[in-house]
Amino acid sequence: MVGGSYHQSRAGSICSTVAPVTLDELKDSVAQGTVDTVVLAMTDMQGRLQGKRLTATHFLAEVAEHGAEGCNYLLAVDVDMRTVDGYEMSSWERGYSDMVLKPDLATLRPVPWQEGTVVCLTDVAWPDGSDVLASPRQILRRQLARLTERGWSANAGTELEFIVFLDTYEEAWHKGYRDLRPANLYNVDYSLLGTARVEPLIRLIRNSMAGAGMVVEDSKGECNYGQHEINFHYADALRTADEHSIYKNGAKEIAAEQGMAITFMAKLDEREGNSCHIHFSLADDSNPPTPLFARDEALFNSFLAGQLACLREMTLLLAPHVNSYKRFAAGSFAPTTVAWGHDNRTCSLRVVGHGPGKRFENRVGGADLNPYPALSAIIASGLHGIDAGLELEPALEGNAYAASERPRLPETLRDARELFAASEIAREAFGQEVVAHYLNAADVELAAFQSAVTDWERVRGFERL
Repeated sequence: MVGGSYHQSRAGSICSTVAPVTLDELKDSVAQGTVDTVVLAMTDMQGRLQGKRLTATHFLAEVAEHGAEGCNYLLAVDVDMRTVDGYEMSSWERGYSDMVLKPDLATLRPVPWQEGTVVCLTDVAWPDGSDVLASPRQILRRQLARLTERGWSANAGTELEFIVFLDTYEEAWHKGYRDLRPANLYNVDYSLLGTARVEPLIRLIRNSMAGAGMVVEDSKGECNYGQHEINFHYADALRTADEHSIYKNGAKEIAAEQGMAITFMAKLDEREGNSCHIHFSLADDSNPPTPLFARDEALFNSFLAGQLACLREMTLLLAPHVNSYKRFAAGSFAPTTVAWGHDNRTCSLRVVGHGPGKRFENRVGGADLNPYPALSAIIASGLHGIDAGLELEPALEGNAYAASERPRLPETLRDARELFAASEIAREAFGQEVVAHYLNAADVELAAFQSAVTDWERVRGFERL
């Protein structure tokens, strides 16, 4: 909640984009018998890894070059994996045909918490080779291509908070997710004594992610009971999104192996929610890349002005679920106001750093976001600000929660859905097909929530109404 990670003090250096495991190294490991499994994964609409576990020999013989098939319903189902109506690309009428999962060999990396295993992420294409436009990874690739056309690249760091429980996932299921036992019974924000209670698990996650090729910086406690955060060094935006997805999936797998559970829900209870603060900057195409924000103040101002101008209509891509909006609460370190400030954690957009490390932090998203569309929204908004020549308003001073004159973030998923639907900027940046696909995802989520009867309703109404 109040942690941070994105230190560009090393003259703007960024993490290498070289794969932690090369294809030749994988071949050697398979020949030596130390690797036998390749997890082939794509990222779905909810930001989850989906795919197959392949024998390493089959991956090397066939899949590394030609790809593998996966049903196109993987980008057209709800959280429960139910087939739902409204998606143009995937339906009973279209026969739920296959997509091609094309391995991105630059993403090959070990999975230290699973014996003899590596993971490889994929781009998603149709059998004719064309991109599946609604695929989260392809959306981000297209926004990054827009930057490349201008000689720029994007660097980003994501900070994911989570809550640890002593219950297993199966125990939590059978309890109906009630009366769970958080790993800490008081606020352990920055507490070394409190975080030591869960250090065996957190250390295992830190070291496992380092073993998977990620550059781990630190971990710290947070405010809610059992709430923690692990921070990683920033990297180019695509790598950051890839590692975000692998880390989130891996942390759950490691917790399950230890007989515990982790949740990345944006808002579990009435206390502080789980955030995903996104730090963002631009660099040029020199070798090595040089950070732009400190060097070109006008560019920085226009890019940040674009964030302010587009934030409400892009919120759907930062807060994609009904629960996401419960997190926006005054005095909770989650924003409610469209505003920017210098190192001001009450604002949606917080400007921090200096010199090569100058950047802004988008504080809107919760830990339930999908990093690919979220980063795409930031890029599209910034490019709009530059192309429209937007001027940056003065920084907000003081408490943004009390700034009643400022625009407010959408308060519900329905509000965010309507703003996204009306956004010409979103249509221009992403295309009508992508906008329609993500609007339908919001409609599916809203319909599911509308049909559910909650515990709150039962407690409130069972006897007294």
